Amino acid sequence: MTGQYIPEGKKTTMTFPSRAARPVRKRKASQFDGGRGYVSEQDWRNPRVNVTMKILHGTLLVLLLVVGIGPMLLLAKYAITPTQDIIRTPLAVFPHGVRWENITEAWNDVKISRYFLNTIWLAAGSWFVQLLVATTGGFVISVLRPAWAKVVNALVIATLFVPAVVLLVPLYLTVLNPPLVGTSLINSFFAVWLPSGASAFNVVIVTRFFDSLPREVFEAAKVDGASSFRLFWSVVLPMSKPILGVVSVFAAIASWKDFLWPLLVLKDQAKQPLSVRLPAIAQQTDLGVFLASLAISTLIPVVFFLIFQRLFLSSAGLGGAVKG
Repeated sequence: MTGQYIPEGKKTTMTFPSRAARPVRKRKASQFDGGRGYVSEQDWRNPRVNVTMKILHGTLLVLLLVVGIGPMLLLAKYAITPTQDIIRTPLAVFPHGVRWENITEAWNDVKISRYFLNTIWLAAGSWFVQLLVATTGGFVISVLRPAWAKVVNALVIATLFVPAVVLLVPLYLTVLNPPLVGTSLINSFFAVWLPSGASAFNVVIVTRFFDSLPREVFEAAKVDGASSFRLFWSVVLPMSKPILGVVSVFAAIASWKDFLWPLLVLKDQAKQPLSVRLPAIAQQTDLGVFLASLAISTLIPVVFFLIFQRLFLSSAGLGGAVKG
């Protein structure tokens, strides 16, 4: 410092606070950090960019809530709203009260309870068959790896390029006169359960998941004398819970909303699911009662998705196992 006298023989040390020692306020970690986001870390420090991005994120969140949850909330409101209020003032909040009788009439008079149970049975059977075929097929192709595994895998992937509509006629003829059975499967739940297992997509994703599992575990199990069934049941399946959850969600939701195939093979109205019966009763059913029926039909898929949303949305369901 200039202009200051320092006596001889005395050495003084002057320290100045360095910039590195000053406390730096860190921004909350974001999933876009690490140079992989659309806004860099340096841009986030800019106040104008920070505020603008927060406003955009908030606006996008509101729009997603309106588009995603809005129709479901509106359907839930209509389910307990009198028919005249739905027609005259559809957006009013219960101008003439709540009519809970819509739900009871839909459940008992329209017999939604029967069709609801049919849908549950169809979804449960389709889920079991799809899970059985996907896991066993993926186990053979990925874990056992016989000499013809690559050929089978290529054929399975090739079926993904065949439109489902093209297979309706041959599949219907097969169900009408199945080989080795001797009796028609029409008006039987097996006519829906068995064809649902032919899902190449499920086999492909399960195979890819099994490919990522550590093969050292399989080799160790074989050295210990584990059979193929024991290897599948006690080693592979416990390590595959994420992909089993993903396939379960896909199978249950696809079966719940399937319309065309149950319409073709289930002629008996007493065995038809909600997806087939609801369009058939729309014309002769009171509007409020019909909307209550629609609300009941959407209950199980929504609850099922909320339970398995982590497996459905996270990439862990399609990733590999962690070694170690």
